[in-house]
Amino acid sequence: MSRILLVRHGQSEWNARGQWQGQADPPLTDLGRRQAQIAAELAGSFDLIASSDLQRARDTAETIATAIGVGPVQVDSDLRERHIGEWQGLTRSEIDERYPGYLAERRRPASYESDGAIRARVVPALARLAAAIDGGTALVVAHGGVIYTIEALLGLGFERIPNLGGRWIEITASAMRHHERVLMIDPDTVEASVPGQL
Repeated sequence: MSRILLVRHGQSEWNARGQWQGQADPPLTDLGRRQAQIAAELAGSFDLIASSDLQRARDTAETIATAIGVGPVQVDSDLRERHIGEWQGLTRSEIDERYPGYLAERRRPASYESDGAIRARVVPALARLAAAIDGGTALVVAHGGVIYTIEALLGLGFERIPNLGGRWIEITASAMRHHERVLMIDPDTVEASVPGQL
């Protein structure tokens, strides 16, 4: 049994502006870098650290890896955020204006990557990492959409996840199981933003 903490990256510039990111690649804000530094202080130990190849996740992971002395970070493009097509870069109000009723009815444009497509790339990536640590623990810095998709696969309902929030999962040769959600930063010490976009 391998344990993986699947965690969302620190605040990005587009998080701060309320823009939906998808696979766009904005950098961390100063707050996002501070969140990563504080998370590193509270992280504990891991056998391996991996991340999406998008810089907001990669930079968060590298900050933590450097601080706890684990590395190099294993970067995997299969851990990328959901592709959101024409919604990329839009704010919630812009989406409501251009696509009336879509958000309220949980509809998405045709170019929006499905949960099935995300599972098809993320689940094998997590299995590869679980095999690499062979009963150990890994920290995987990814994205909200990735975490929500894995939680849905494991039968959990939707609940927004803040920057540096995460979910422990356990992977064996035959199953994946969920464990508790955690927050890797103390919200009393540094803002844990919960934006309404990917």
